[in-house]
Amino acid sequence: MINLDWDSIQKKHKELITALSASNIDAKERAVLQRKETQYSNLITTSKEIESLNTELSDLNKQFSSESDPELKALFEEEIKTNKDKIYNLESELEEKLYPADEKDERSVFLEIRAGAGGLEAALFVSDLLKTYTNYGMSKNWNVSLVDSNTTDIGGFKELTLFIKGRDVFKHLKFESGVHRVQRVPKTETAGRIHTSTVTVAVLPEAKDVDIQINPQDLRIDTYRAGGAGGQHVNKTESAIRITHLPTGVVVTCQDERSQLKNKERAMKILKSKILQAEEEKKTAKIRSQRKQQVGSGDRAEKIRTYNYPQNRITDHRTELTLKKLDIIMSGQLDEIINPLILWEKEQRKKDNSEFSKYFI
Repeated sequence: MINLDWDSIQKKHKELITALSASNIDAKERAVLQRKETQYSNLITTSKEIESLNTELSDLNKQFSSESDPELKALFEEEIKTNKDKIYNLESELEEKLYPADEKDERSVFLEIRAGAGGLEAALFVSDLLKTYTNYGMSKNWNVSLVDSNTTDIGGFKELTLFIKGRDVFKHLKFESGVHRVQRVPKTETAGRIHTSTVTVAVLPEAKDVDIQINPQDLRIDTYRAGGAGGQHVNKTESAIRITHLPTGVVVTCQDERSQLKNKERAMKILKSKILQAEEEKKTAKIRSQRKQQVGSGDRAEKIRTYNYPQNRITDHRTELTLKKLDIIMSGQLDEIINPLILWEKEQRKKDNSEFSKYFI
């Protein structure tokens, strides 16, 4: 049973509706107010449904107590059980709404993978992770496309950017941000020695127009010839785009489309997502410094996972989960690694102060 000050919640909801009716608020502020209003509205609706069911339950209990016919008594007993199940489910829903998930969870993402320490071996592991994330995306019915890449002579990648489009992509992939360490014997190693390499992953939720506004005068846009496969077209047409955001120095590139216009549109989306992520990191930097998190910050400099090929072992250093099925995980079956992180975050939301913490009585 969750006890809340519903009078204050109703009052706050009315204030939000009034605020939304104002004509002098910008699109970003309106989006924030709309999200809050929806949260309060959903909370109130669920509360009223529970209240109605509790009234029905009270009536059913009275009828059950006064009924002498065994058959009718059994029917009332079944209705009471059904009613209690509905109340239990709604109270679980109410608890979820009291600790809302990150609204960016449902968004598509730009996923960047860069080779770190280890030279060519690190570049090869970038290629391995590309296959892993692509297969995982396909298993979730997401659309995975290669936005930009910088290849090596031996078939690996120095760096690449994926756009993964679908529902709840950020929810599942946001904890992939960080340093991934791989331990294995390189193909070029004749003595059989194990080498350690690192790869850095960054996961950026796709920014919406209301999230961030960019002044066109703050941009420098360059075109160049795309590299990689593509035949004569690649060599003759300057379809690739490089955009520099002058105030922050953020640079993005895109060359996956033959159309310069489409590459520019995609590059702008990446740029907005990068700037949004930088703003979010600034906002949470103070919180991270004050509270040591069990799972870590998700910072791209933090070592999060080790892949040990000789022992077929994968270890996630945040949940301290170790599985001796690296081959299966690398085939794209990531849920066994990712689901514990999603559950941790859910519990963490309950520990942290939420919008509705002040209403508990």
